Amino acid sequence: MIKLIQLLFIAALFAGCATAQNDYDPLEGFNRGVDTFNTVVDEATLRPVAKGYVAVVPQFGRDVVTNFFYNLQEPNTILNNVLQGKIHNALSDTVRFLVNSTVGVAGLFDVAKHMDLPRHREDFGQTLAVWGVGQGAYIVYPILGPNSVRNTPGTVLAYFLDGATYLTAVISPEAAIGTWVIKYVNDRANIEDFVKMRDEMALDAYVFVREGWRQSRIYSIYDGHPPAQSSSDEDDDFGDDFDDDFDDEFDD
Repeated sequence: MIKLIQLLFIAALFAGCATAQNDYDPLEGFNRGVDTFNTVVDEATLRPVAKGYVAVVPQFGRDVVTNFFYNLQEPNTILNNVLQGKIHNALSDTVRFLVNSTVGVAGLFDVAKHMDLPRHREDFGQTLAVWGVGQGAYIVYPILGPNSVRNTPGTVLAYFLDGATYLTAVISPEAAIGTWVIKYVNDRANIEDFVKMRDEMALDAYVFVREGWRQSRIYSIYDGHPPAQSSSDEDDDFGDDFDDDFDDEFDD
């Protein structure tokens, strides 16, 4: 959490500076328009609903919901561990998934964390980076938010590897809609503190989010140990200097 706050402060410094067009955000004009649209939609819908959710559901209940949906995403992490050659982590996450799915009552309780089985976060965007694929253009998608050319296939793959996708396919339409609503409202509630920081700290909210997202991706790609100073080659886009460790787990 402290590392995440450090990340956001760095992003705020970026946002406080006048920035010229850059090679990793060639779509800035379009992206800013989509970002504005997303903010308007969020302020009118998800944000007030998320605030009501937090007011009604205690922290313990929200943690249970978070644990449940995190557990359903474990297959995505396991596969990408394998694709990146992280066999030890793949085995650890497989055991974690099995333990939480059984002893943890379908993932409602994170029993595995008490068994020295930490949760890893891996996705296909990280896998492509490990394979040497450059980030490409930064993109802001309607509703979905920040992304990049390299990360986009991973977003699609994550949907098909998310257990929630198949859970909602076998239950009634009403229950499926309710499941997705709970998932996204809970996700939105988990980032409210960071949205407040953006609103209070950033002179340019768009740059704040963009730089925070980019730094968090660098942190996750390097498994929490990014180089003290990035070069302008290969992984792009790592063309900024940074000295601190950052955390991309916005929802923890």
